[in-house]
Amino acid sequence: MGEVEVSALQGVSVRVEDGEFVSIMGPSGSGKSTLMNIIGCLDVPTSGTYELDNIAVGGLSDNRLAEIRNKKIGFVFQTFNLLAREEALHNVELPMVYSDVPEKKRREIARQMLKAVGLEKRAKHRPTEMSGGERQRVAIARALVNSPSIILADEPTGNLDSRTGTEIMEIFQKLNADGITIILVTHEREIGEYSQRIINLRDGLVEGEEGL
Repeated sequence: MGEVEVSALQGVSVRVEDGEFVSIMGPSGSGKSTLMNIIGCLDVPTSGTYELDNIAVGGLSDNRLAEIRNKKIGFVFQTFNLLAREEALHNVELPMVYSDVPEKKRREIARQMLKAVGLEKRAKHRPTEMSGGERQRVAIARALVNSPSIILADEPTGNLDSRTGTEIMEIFQKLNADGITIILVTHEREIGEYSQRIINLRDGLVEGEEGL
């Protein structure tokens, strides 16, 4: 920030096992989003190492990082990040376009993923015609289409009422039961308690961990 160096993370050491459901919690400015971006290969650490499936990602090219993001990781965001003018089906298809999946196959998989989140009857609706909970379900379906081994969710219930938030968290629990690793960023304790383990961050440091 200008001439002032700000360290978002300071010597954080974290390990997530395959198939875990982990929540990262902490106040604003604690480093949650930076840690999430590093885990998701959106950012690389300025020092230290990050290994994904025993591969140190810090020295990989941008193209290789993009490939890892597309094939291994599904992203779910608080603001949904859907294309407002496109139908739900096309929004869900998008990651497969970049993976060169044939159109017929894309449509088939997208329909399957919408069915998995209970939205098969809303495939032709645009995000503007949907509730917040339905939009988040579309975003989860989109995160699933390339069969990722990890789903990263950044405040996925932040724009939802409590009942809808519960429904979304139950979807994450089911996905985790199916073997997908879930890493969730939240500042809400009741949301974090859906996971198996909570990592608490403060001022860029791991303040402690809790098994649930």
